[in-house]
This record gives sequence, structure tokens and C-alpha cells, in this order.
Amino acid sequence: MAISDGIGSALQSIFSHKLRSLLTLTGIVIGVMAVVTMFSSVYALKQLIREKMEGMGWDYSVLIVPQGQGGFFGPHTPTKKNKRATRDVNTLNYSDFLALKEQINHRNIYGMIETNTLHRYAGKDKYVRLRATNPQFFTSKSYALQSGRFFTALEEEQLLPVAILGYDFVQDYYGDTDPLGKTLQLGKYRFEVIGVLAKDNLNDTQGFNFSSPDRKMDLEAVYVPLKYGATYFGTAKTVHSIYLQAHSEEEFDDLKNSARQLLLSRHNMYPSFSFVEIGDFLLTINKEIDDQMRKWNITLSAIASISLLVGGIGLFSTLLISIQERMTEIGVRKSIGATETSIFFYFIYEAVILALTAALLGIILAWIILSSIGKAINFPLYLPIAGVALGSFFSLLIGVVSGLYPALKASRIDPIRAIYYMD
Repeated sequence: MAISDGIGSALQSIFSHKLRSLLTLTGIVIGVMAVVTMFSSVYALKQLIREKMEGMGWDYSVLIVPQGQGGFFGPHTPTKKNKRATRDVNTLNYSDFLALKEQINHRNIYGMIETNTLHRYAGKDKYVRLRATNPQFFTSKSYALQSGRFFTALEEEQLLPVAILGYDFVQDYYGDTDPLGKTLQLGKYRFEVIGVLAKDNLNDTQGFNFSSPDRKMDLEAVYVPLKYGATYFGTAKTVHSIYLQAHSEEEFDDLKNSARQLLLSRHNMYPSFSFVEIGDFLLTINKEIDDQMRKWNITLSAIASISLLVGGIGLFSTLLISIQERMTEIGVRKSIGATETSIFFYFIYEAVILALTAALLGIILAWIILSSIGKAINFPLYLPIAGVALGSFFSLLIGVVSGLYPALKASRIDPIRAIYYMD
């Protein structure tokens, strides 16, 4: 029997019993829908976390160069062995930042200097976090402007006293008043306000809160150009840390090695700096996320497996009943030359077509559900290829396994008994 004839006969049998076929498909449809939905939710959640962390300036290609060897922002304390060596060694400074910016192949780079400055407001004194950095800080951490603009190269070079205010700082001290163009007095410093950061957009959408103490502090701070801070906030134009980001994870090692060699050459081969690799931190976070996702996958897989198993049992029962209904047909087919193999594949085709039809319906329903939920919660839920492929594979497997015994039984029926079979 040709494959096309077998498929045609199977389809004719399926459509001649529409209601029974539909009820048979129900379990498999639910199972496939559960599998696809499970993969979509897990994939979307992991993708969301990755995108938001990258939006916060965290990915595997990020390197932070803090001052000294004591850790992030940690000062270097020389031992007796190296006290003499440190006499001729400069700390991390603005010139190092410029050298890295000009000589290292990078995607993003910014420096950071931080100090606390007294701010008098409404008759009260309060310390404010004053930071010096460059505009790449805002873009790499996904901070947008609510109003105004970022620093210009001219303002950076000419040490102009301009400032950008964090969103929370403005809410605390200005309320609904627009601070643009006004003068801000912080201790002995006076700045013209040229910009105001917008509310953290990582927490405004999709119902997820990616806030952290660091981002809260970012929006409570006041920002000035990096060169201005290096010139006026400390000695020797010291920079507390430098953030470097490679173009890709593959280029990260080259960036790190080049940065190390450049800084060593500028610091008399003495490591008066250290490296903090964000990738190590992200690996820990991803490991925890993967552990939680694995538990979630096991739970959902169990639910989907039960549905698929029930669907497989229903398909098995339907095919057994179908043998009794087609006993005369089987006898006639065999009497005019149909082989056991052709009868066997006739029932296998029917089982596989039913299973794949169920898979298609399950995928369509999953897509409708995911689209509706995604629009309702303003959260993009995609139809993952892996979920579709897995659901289709299990449906095909269940179709073959469920149809195997009925197909063997039908193929071995004696044609004489089949022709004279009476219900």
C-alpha cells in the first residue's frame, strides 16, 4: 500500500468519526499545550532576567577596575614587603581612564568618583551623594532623562560646574518644581542643573521589580562630569573605579588582558588596582535561577506527562474499538491482496495523524493563551521552538506507541474470520 493511500484511508476514517476523534485528541491537546506553555514561561522569564540585568549594565563582558587591591572601592594597604615599592606608584587616576578609553577596544567605558557633600535644605543639613562620571554611565545602566540633557565634551574638558540630578533626589528636594537651569549648592560647590534622570524604567514595565539598593542610590545622587570630579574632589586626579565592557563575551579575555598590561605599564608594574568580573557574579545568579527553573520544569513536566499519558490511553482504546468496527474491511483488504505490513501501517498512520493533529491544536491553543496573557500583563510571551519541537516529538511518540499494539493485532487477523465477523 502506498503511503499516500494509507494516509488517505486514515483521514477518511478519522473524519467519519469526528466526535470520537475529537474526544480522543483532548488529552494529547492538553498535554502539548502544557509543554509549550511551560517552555514559553520559563524561556520568557529567563530572557527577561537576562535583558534586565544587561540593562542594569551587568553581563558576562563587564569588567570593573576598582582602586587598590582590597576589593570594590577598597583601599590598598601596603605590606612591609611592598611599602617601599608603593612610594613611586600612583593610584588609579583620570589619566588611566583616558588611556583605557583611547587604547582599549571596548563597547562602553566610564569612570566613577564618589563623595558625600553637605546639602542645606529647609533649614536642615543633610549629606548628599555626589558622583563624578561620564554619560556612558547612564546609557550602560539604562537611565533615561526626564528632562534636560547629558554632559557635553566641552563641559567635560573645560571643567564647567554642571550637574544632572537623580529622579529621587528631585522628588525629595524639589517636588513638582522644575530644577532645570537653577543653581544647586552642595557644600562649597555650586552647580547649574542641566538634566534630571527619569524614574527607573526597569521597574515601570511588565510587573517585575528589578530594583536594587545600588539603583536606588543611583537615583538619589547628583552627577557631575568626571574630569571636574577628578580635579576638585580629591588629590592627584584619583578615580575610584573604571567600568569596562567588551563588545562580546568572546572578546572579554582580550579586553581584560589588554587593560591589565596597560595599567601595569602606567603604574611601574605594580598592581595598585584590582579586577572585579561581573561574569562570576552572574554565573552564581544564573545557577540559582536555573535551579529554580529546573524545579518548575519538573512540576510542569509531570502535569504535562499525565495529560499526554491519558491522551495516549484514549488513543489506544479508540484504535482497539476501531479494529472491531473495521473487521469486515480488514478481511476484504486482505482478500484482495493487502499484506500484513500494509494493514499494520494503515493503523499506524491513523494513530500518528491523530497524535500530530492533537499536537497542532495544542500548539495553536498555547499560542492563543500566551498571546492573551502577554497582552493582559504587558509581558512578552513567545512561542519557543524548543517547546513546539518537544511537544510535537512526544505527540508523535505517543501516536506510534499507542498505535503499535492495535496495528499488530489488526495485521494478524485471519481474513476469512474477518469477512464473516459478526458484531
